Amino acid sequence: MYEAIVTLKKGEGRTLKAGGMWVYDNEIASVAGEFEDGDIVEVRDFDGYCMGCGYINRKSKITLRMLSRKKDAVIDESFMERRVRDAWEYRRQTIDTSSCRLIFGEADFLPGIVVDKFADVLVVESLALGIDRWKGVIVEALKKVLAEDGIHIRGVYERSDAKVRLQEGMERVKGFLGEPFDTKVEIVENGVRYMVDVEDGQKTGFFLDQKNNRAAVGRLCKGKKVLDCFTHTGSFALNAGMAGAESVLGVDASQLAVEQARENARLNGLEERVRFECADVFELLPRLERQGERYDVVILDPPAFTKSRNSVKNAAKGYREINLRGMRLVRDGGFLATCSCSHFMEPELFAKTIREAAAGAHRRLRQVEFRTQGPDHPILWAADQSYYLKFYVFQVIGER
Repeated sequence: MYEAIVTLKKGEGRTLKAGGMWVYDNEIASVAGEFEDGDIVEVRDFDGYCMGCGYINRKSKITLRMLSRKKDAVIDESFMERRVRDAWEYRRQTIDTSSCRLIFGEADFLPGIVVDKFADVLVVESLALGIDRWKGVIVEALKKVLAEDGIHIRGVYERSDAKVRLQEGMERVKGFLGEPFDTKVEIVENGVRYMVDVEDGQKTGFFLDQKNNRAAVGRLCKGKKVLDCFTHTGSFALNAGMAGAESVLGVDASQLAVEQARENARLNGLEERVRFECADVFELLPRLERQGERYDVVILDPPAFTKSRNSVKNAAKGYREINLRGMRLVRDGGFLATCSCSHFMEPELFAKTIREAAAGAHRRLRQVEFRTQGPDHPILWAADQSYYLKFYVFQVIGER
Protein backbone atom coordinates (compact mmCIF):
# COMPACT_ATOMS: atom_id res chain seq x y z
CA MET A 1 0.00 0.00 0.00
CA TYR A 2 2.90 2.35 0.72
CA GLU A 3 5.65 3.30 -1.70
CA ALA A 4 8.48 2.25 0.61
CA ILE A 5 9.13 -0.57 3.05
CA VAL A 6 11.48 -0.28 6.04
CA THR A 7 12.93 -3.56 7.29
CA LEU A 8 14.41 -3.89 10.74
CA LYS A 9 17.61 -5.70 11.61
CA LYS A 10 17.30 -9.11 13.19
CA GLY A 11 17.04 -8.72 16.96
CA GLU A 12 16.16 -5.02 16.77
CA GLY A 13 12.87 -3.20 17.33
CA ARG A 14 12.58 -4.48 20.90
CA THR A 15 11.04 -1.22 22.14
CA LEU A 16 8.62 -1.20 19.23
CA LYS A 17 7.57 -4.79 19.91
CA ALA A 18 6.98 -3.93 23.57
CA GLY A 19 4.51 -1.20 22.58
CA GLY A 20 6.80 1.76 21.95
CA MET A 21 6.39 4.26 19.12
CA TRP A 22 9.93 4.93 17.89
CA VAL A 23 12.53 3.20 15.70
CA TYR A 24 16.09 4.54 15.77
CA ASP A 25 18.43 4.76 12.79
CA ASN A 26 20.70 1.95 14.04
CA GLU A 27 17.77 -0.51 14.16
CA ILE A 28 17.07 -0.35 10.42
CA ALA A 29 18.48 -2.90 7.97
CA SER A 30 17.10 -1.44 4.73
CA VAL A 31 14.61 0.88 3.06
CA ALA A 32 13.20 -0.33 -0.25
CA GLY A 33 11.17 1.82 -2.63
CA GLU A 34 10.77 5.51 -3.36
CA PHE A 35 10.07 8.01 -0.60
CA GLU A 36 10.85 11.46 0.74
CA ASP A 37 11.55 12.32 4.36
CA GLY A 38 8.20 12.84 6.04
CA ASP A 39 6.43 10.17 3.97
CA ILE A 40 4.49 7.31 5.53
CA VAL A 41 6.13 3.93 5.06
CA GLU A 42 5.38 0.33 5.95
CA VAL A 43 7.50 -1.18 8.72
CA ARG A 44 8.47 -4.86 8.68
CA ASP A 45 10.48 -7.08 10.96
CA PHE A 46 13.58 -8.84 9.59
CA ASP A 47 11.45 -11.83 8.56
CA GLY A 48 8.93 -9.76 6.60
CA TYR A 49 6.25 -9.60 9.31
CA CYS A 50 4.29 -6.34 9.02
CA MET A 51 4.57 -4.21 12.18
CA GLY A 52 2.45 -1.31 10.97
CA CYS A 53 3.20 2.06 9.45
CA GLY A 54 4.75 5.35 10.42
CA TYR A 55 6.52 8.32 8.99
CA ILE A 56 10.21 8.38 8.16
CA ASN A 57 12.89 11.04 8.49
CA ARG A 58 16.49 10.05 7.80
CA LYS A 59 17.76 13.35 9.22
CA SER A 60 16.60 12.31 12.69
CA LYS A 61 18.09 9.61 14.93
CA ILE A 62 14.44 8.74 15.61
CA THR A 63 14.05 7.66 12.01
CA LEU A 64 10.56 6.19 12.32
CA ARG A 65 7.58 7.28 14.41
CA MET A 66 4.69 4.84 14.31
CA LEU A 67 1.14 5.91 13.49
CA SER A 68 -0.59 2.52 13.47
CA ARG A 69 0.12 -1.14 14.27
CA LYS A 70 -2.55 -2.31 11.84
CA LYS A 71 -1.44 -3.87 8.57
CA ASP A 72 -4.29 -2.35 6.59
CA ALA A 73 -4.32 1.14 8.20
CA VAL A 74 -5.09 3.99 5.80
CA ILE A 75 -3.55 7.27 6.95
CA ASP A 76 -5.85 10.01 5.71
CA GLU A 77 -8.03 12.82 7.07
CA SER A 78 -10.56 10.36 8.48
CA PHE A 79 -7.78 8.54 10.34
CA MET A 80 -6.58 11.80 11.90
CA GLU A 81 -10.12 12.77 12.91
CA ARG A 82 -10.59 9.43 14.66
CA ARG A 83 -7.38 10.00 16.61
CA VAL A 84 -8.58 13.49 17.59
CA ARG A 85 -12.01 12.21 18.67
CA ASP A 86 -10.41 9.54 20.82
CA ALA A 87 -8.14 12.12 22.47
CA TRP A 88 -11.02 14.51 23.21
CA GLU A 89 -13.30 11.78 24.55
CA TYR A 90 -10.54 10.62 26.91
CA ARG A 91 -10.08 14.15 28.29
CA ARG A 92 -13.80 14.74 28.72
CA GLN A 93 -13.81 11.77 31.08
CA THR A 94 -10.64 12.52 33.04
CA ILE A 95 -10.03 16.26 33.53
CA ASP A 96 -11.46 19.78 33.57
CA THR A 97 -11.29 20.68 29.89
CA SER A 98 -11.71 24.47 30.20
CA SER A 99 -7.94 24.62 29.68
CA CYS A 100 -6.01 21.41 29.09
CA ARG A 101 -3.68 19.54 26.77
CA LEU A 102 -5.80 18.12 23.96
CA ILE A 103 -3.09 16.18 22.10
CA PHE A 104 0.00 14.76 23.78
CA GLY A 105 2.01 13.28 20.94
CA GLU A 106 2.85 9.60 21.27
CA ALA A 107 0.47 9.11 24.22
CA ASP A 108 -2.41 10.02 21.87
CA PHE A 109 -0.93 7.98 19.01
CA LEU A 110 -0.09 11.17 17.10
CA PRO A 111 3.70 11.22 17.56
CA GLY A 112 5.49 14.55 17.38
CA ILE A 113 2.63 16.99 17.96
CA VAL A 114 1.25 18.76 21.03
CA VAL A 115 -1.93 20.87 21.15
CA ASP A 116 -2.94 22.87 24.23
CA LYS A 117 -6.32 24.52 24.76
CA PHE A 118 -6.36 27.77 26.73
CA ALA A 119 -10.02 28.76 27.09
CA ASP A 120 -11.03 29.37 23.45
CA VAL A 121 -7.52 29.40 21.93
CA LEU A 122 -5.42 26.48 20.65
CA VAL A 123 -1.63 26.42 20.71
CA VAL A 124 0.13 23.93 18.44
CA GLU A 125 3.67 22.62 18.81
CA SER A 126 4.86 20.43 15.94
CA LEU A 127 8.18 18.68 16.56
CA ALA A 128 8.57 16.15 13.76
CA LEU A 129 8.58 16.39 9.97
CA GLY A 130 6.02 13.67 9.29
CA ILE A 131 3.35 15.06 11.60
CA ASP A 132 4.06 18.63 10.45
CA ARG A 133 2.41 17.77 7.15
CA TRP A 134 -0.77 16.84 9.03
CA LYS A 135 -0.96 19.66 11.57
CA GLY A 136 -3.53 21.63 9.55
CA VAL A 137 -5.75 18.56 9.28
CA ILE A 138 -5.41 17.87 13.01
CA VAL A 139 -6.28 21.47 13.93
CA GLU A 140 -9.36 21.47 11.70
CA ALA A 141 -10.47 18.14 13.16
CA LEU A 142 -10.11 19.56 16.68
CA LYS A 143 -12.20 22.61 15.78
CA LYS A 144 -14.89 20.35 14.33
CA VAL A 145 -14.99 17.94 17.27
CA LEU A 146 -15.01 20.73 19.88
CA ALA A 147 -17.75 22.61 18.00
CA GLU A 148 -19.96 19.53 18.29
CA ASP A 149 -19.76 20.05 22.06
CA GLY A 150 -20.53 23.76 21.74
CA ILE A 151 -16.92 24.94 22.11
CA HIS A 152 -15.93 27.66 19.65
CA ILE A 153 -12.21 28.18 19.00
CA ARG A 154 -11.49 31.82 18.18
CA GLY A 155 -7.85 31.41 17.20
CA VAL A 156 -4.88 29.08 16.75
CA TYR A 157 -1.26 29.95 17.40
CA GLU A 158 1.77 27.85 16.48
CA ARG A 159 4.71 27.56 18.87
CA SER A 160 6.93 25.21 16.89
CA ASP A 161 10.03 27.06 18.04
CA ALA A 162 11.73 24.33 20.09
CA LYS A 163 15.37 23.49 19.31
CA VAL A 164 14.48 19.83 18.78
CA ARG A 165 13.06 20.75 15.36
CA LEU A 166 16.60 21.40 14.18
CA GLN A 167 17.39 17.72 14.78
CA GLU A 168 14.59 16.92 12.35
CA GLY A 169 16.09 19.22 9.70
CA MET A 170 13.27 21.71 10.25
CA GLU A 171 13.25 25.43 10.95
CA ARG A 172 11.93 26.83 14.20
CA VAL A 173 8.67 28.71 13.53
CA LYS A 174 5.95 30.56 15.42
CA GLY A 175 2.94 32.55 14.36
CA PHE A 176 -0.79 32.53 13.70
CA LEU A 177 -2.46 29.59 11.98
CA GLY A 178 -5.34 31.52 10.53
CA GLU A 179 -6.60 34.98 11.46
CA PRO A 180 -4.63 37.01 14.06
CA PHE A 181 -6.10 37.47 17.54
CA ASP A 182 -5.15 38.85 20.97
CA THR A 183 -2.46 36.44 22.21
CA LYS A 184 -2.99 37.35 25.87
CA VAL A 185 -5.59 34.80 26.95
CA GLU A 186 -7.31 34.70 30.35
CA ILE A 187 -7.89 31.23 31.78
CA VAL A 188 -9.25 29.90 35.08
CA GLU A 189 -7.65 26.85 36.70
CA ASN A 190 -8.55 25.55 40.16
CA GLY A 191 -10.46 28.81 40.65
CA VAL A 192 -7.32 30.90 39.97
CA ARG A 193 -7.29 33.42 37.12
CA TYR A 194 -4.22 33.75 34.88
CA MET A 195 -3.23 35.77 31.86
CA VAL A 196 -1.47 33.37 29.50
CA ASP A 197 0.89 34.77 26.87
CA VAL A 198 0.68 32.18 24.10
CA GLU A 199 3.03 34.16 21.84
CA ASP A 200 5.98 34.79 24.16
CA GLY A 201 5.42 32.62 27.24
CA GLN A 202 7.54 29.53 27.88
CA LYS A 203 6.71 26.46 25.78
CA THR A 204 3.07 26.92 24.74
CA GLY A 205 2.49 29.71 27.27
CA PHE A 206 1.55 27.94 30.50
CA PHE A 207 2.36 24.62 32.21
CA LEU A 208 -0.91 22.73 32.34
CA ASP A 209 0.63 19.46 33.57
CA GLN A 210 0.75 20.55 37.24
CA LYS A 211 -2.96 21.45 37.51
CA ASN A 212 -3.91 18.71 39.99
CA ASN A 213 -0.58 18.97 41.85
CA ARG A 214 -1.13 22.69 42.44
CA ALA A 215 -4.52 21.93 43.97
CA ALA A 216 -3.02 19.19 46.16
CA VAL A 217 -0.35 21.53 47.57
CA GLY A 218 -2.87 24.33 48.01
CA ARG A 219 -4.79 22.17 50.49
CA LEU A 220 -1.75 22.27 52.82
CA CYS A 221 -1.32 26.05 52.76
CA LYS A 222 -4.21 27.57 54.73
CA GLY A 223 -2.83 29.96 57.33
CA LYS A 224 0.76 29.05 56.38
CA LYS A 225 3.93 30.88 55.40
CA VAL A 226 4.87 29.58 51.92
CA LEU A 227 7.95 29.74 49.69
CA ASP A 228 7.44 28.90 46.00
CA CYS A 229 10.73 28.45 44.10
CA PHE A 230 10.95 28.59 40.29
CA THR A 231 7.47 30.09 40.36
CA HIS A 232 7.36 30.99 36.64
CA THR A 233 4.09 32.95 36.31
CA GLY A 234 3.10 32.25 39.92
CA SER A 235 0.87 29.21 39.65
CA PHE A 236 1.79 27.32 42.85
CA ALA A 237 2.08 30.59 44.78
CA LEU A 238 -1.36 31.73 43.66
CA ASN A 239 -2.96 28.38 44.50
CA ALA A 240 -1.46 28.74 47.98
CA GLY A 241 -2.81 32.28 48.25
CA MET A 242 -6.29 31.29 47.11
CA ALA A 243 -6.25 28.46 49.65
CA GLY A 244 -5.77 31.01 52.45
CA ALA A 245 -2.00 31.12 53.00
CA GLU A 246 -0.95 33.82 55.46
CA SER A 247 1.94 34.92 53.24
CA VAL A 248 3.58 33.63 50.05
CA LEU A 249 6.92 34.46 48.43
CA GLY A 250 7.34 33.34 44.82
CA VAL A 251 10.81 33.39 43.27
CA ASP A 252 11.97 33.13 39.66
CA ALA A 253 15.11 34.09 37.74
CA SER A 254 13.09 35.60 34.88
CA GLN A 255 12.04 39.22 35.35
CA LEU A 256 9.38 38.77 32.65
CA ALA A 257 7.92 35.77 34.50
CA VAL A 258 7.91 37.71 37.78
CA GLU A 259 6.06 40.62 36.18
CA GLN A 260 3.49 38.20 34.77
CA ALA A 261 3.16 36.56 38.20
CA ARG A 262 2.53 39.95 39.81
CA GLU A 263 -0.11 40.69 37.19
CA ASN A 264 -1.77 37.35 37.97
CA ALA A 265 -1.71 38.15 41.70
CA ARG A 266 -3.48 41.46 41.02
CA LEU A 267 -5.98 39.64 38.81
CA ASN A 268 -6.93 37.49 41.81
CA GLY A 269 -6.78 40.25 44.44
CA LEU A 270 -3.83 38.53 46.16
CA GLU A 271 -1.12 41.18 45.81
CA GLU A 272 -1.16 41.93 49.56
CA ARG A 273 -0.40 38.33 50.64
CA VAL A 274 1.40 36.92 47.59
CA ARG A 275 4.55 38.71 46.50
CA PHE A 276 7.20 37.84 43.94
CA GLU A 277 10.94 38.38 43.70
CA CYS A 278 13.36 38.00 40.78
CA ALA A 279 16.34 35.98 42.03
CA ASP A 280 18.50 32.94 41.34
CA VAL A 281 17.04 30.21 43.57
CA PHE A 282 20.46 28.58 44.07
CA GLU A 283 21.74 31.86 45.52
CA LEU A 284 18.55 32.80 47.37
CA LEU A 285 18.01 29.62 49.41
CA PRO A 286 21.37 29.79 51.29
CA ARG A 287 20.77 33.49 51.93
CA LEU A 288 17.33 32.85 53.41
CA GLU A 289 18.82 30.13 55.60
CA ARG A 290 21.53 32.48 56.89
CA GLN A 291 18.85 35.07 57.65
CA GLY A 292 17.02 32.52 59.80
CA GLU A 293 13.93 32.37 57.61
CA ARG A 294 11.67 29.35 58.02
CA TYR A 295 8.53 28.34 56.11
CA ASP A 296 5.60 26.05 56.72
CA VAL A 297 5.54 24.97 53.07
CA VAL A 298 8.39 25.05 50.54
CA ILE A 299 7.66 24.27 46.88
CA LEU A 300 10.42 23.35 44.40
CA ASP A 301 9.25 23.27 40.78
CA PRO A 302 12.46 23.71 38.76
CA PRO A 303 12.84 23.54 34.99
CA ALA A 304 14.34 20.35 33.59
CA PHE A 305 17.98 20.26 34.71
CA THR A 306 18.75 17.68 32.03
CA LYS A 307 17.46 17.11 28.52
CA SER A 308 19.81 14.24 27.68
CA ARG A 309 21.26 11.15 29.35
CA ASN A 310 24.74 12.66 29.12
CA SER A 311 24.02 15.38 31.68
CA VAL A 312 22.04 13.34 34.24
CA LYS A 313 24.90 13.23 36.76
CA ASN A 314 25.21 17.02 36.87
CA ALA A 315 21.42 17.36 37.01
CA ALA A 316 21.31 15.08 40.06
CA LYS A 317 23.75 17.42 41.82
CA GLY A 318 21.43 20.35 41.10
CA TYR A 319 18.35 18.52 42.39
CA ARG A 320 20.27 17.40 45.48
CA GLU A 321 21.40 20.95 46.24
CA ILE A 322 18.01 22.64 45.95
CA ASN A 323 16.27 19.90 47.93
CA LEU A 324 18.85 20.03 50.71
CA ARG A 325 18.52 23.83 50.90
CA GLY A 326 14.74 23.67 50.65
CA MET A 327 14.46 21.13 53.49
CA ARG A 328 16.58 23.30 55.77
CA LEU A 329 14.08 26.12 55.28
CA VAL A 330 11.05 24.01 56.30
CA ARG A 331 9.90 24.30 59.89
CA ASP A 332 9.83 21.06 61.86
CA GLY A 333 6.60 19.36 60.82
CA GLY A 334 6.16 21.55 57.76
CA PHE A 335 5.87 20.37 54.16
CA LEU A 336 8.09 20.13 51.09
CA ALA A 337 6.66 19.73 47.58
CA THR A 338 9.41 18.82 45.12
CA CYS A 339 9.46 17.61 41.54
CA SER A 340 11.47 16.88 38.42
CA CYS A 341 10.02 17.42 34.95
CA SER A 342 12.92 15.74 33.12
CA HIS A 343 12.18 12.41 31.45
CA PHE A 344 15.85 11.49 31.81
CA MET A 345 15.79 11.94 35.59
CA GLU A 346 14.34 8.50 36.20
CA PRO A 347 12.05 7.95 39.21
CA GLU A 348 14.55 5.76 41.08
CA LEU A 349 17.37 8.27 40.64
CA PHE A 350 15.15 11.19 41.67
CA ALA A 351 14.07 9.34 44.84
CA LYS A 352 17.70 8.47 45.62
CA THR A 353 18.71 12.12 45.16
CA ILE A 354 16.00 13.29 47.57
CA ARG A 355 17.09 10.70 50.16
CA GLU A 356 20.67 11.96 49.90
CA ALA A 357 19.49 15.56 50.29
CA ALA A 358 17.51 14.62 53.42
CA ALA A 359 20.57 12.93 54.93
CA GLY A 360 22.69 16.00 54.19
CA ALA A 361 20.09 18.31 55.72
CA HIS A 362 19.63 16.03 58.78
CA ARG A 363 15.90 15.81 58.12
CA ARG A 364 13.49 12.89 58.14
CA LEU A 365 10.90 12.72 55.39
CA ARG A 366 7.38 11.38 55.81
CA GLN A 367 5.82 10.92 52.38
CA VAL A 368 2.37 12.45 52.03
CA GLU A 369 1.87 11.47 48.42
CA PHE A 370 3.56 10.82 45.09
CA ARG A 371 2.03 12.25 41.93
CA THR A 372 2.81 12.58 38.22
CA GLN A 373 1.59 14.81 35.42
CA GLY A 374 -2.12 15.48 34.97
CA PRO A 375 -4.25 12.96 33.06
CA ASP A 376 -4.41 15.29 30.05
CA HIS A 377 -0.68 14.45 29.71
CA PRO A 378 -1.29 10.68 29.77
CA ILE A 379 1.51 8.21 30.39
CA LEU A 380 1.45 5.56 27.68
CA TRP A 381 3.13 2.46 29.06
CA ALA A 382 6.01 1.31 26.83
CA ALA A 383 6.29 4.83 25.39
CA ASP A 384 8.76 5.91 28.06
CA GLN A 385 9.09 9.48 26.78
CA SER A 386 5.48 10.17 27.81
CA TYR A 387 6.37 9.77 31.52
CA TYR A 388 8.40 12.72 32.70
CA LEU A 389 6.96 14.44 35.80
CA LYS A 390 7.75 13.07 39.27
CA PHE A 391 6.11 15.01 42.10
CA TYR A 392 6.48 14.32 45.83
CA VAL A 393 4.88 15.93 48.87
CA PHE A 394 6.70 15.25 52.15
CA GLN A 395 6.34 16.26 55.75
CA VAL A 396 9.79 17.35 56.90
CA ILE A 397 10.77 16.31 60.41
CA GLY A 398 13.90 17.16 62.37
CA GLU A 399 16.07 14.46 63.97
CA ARG A 400 14.24 13.00 67.00
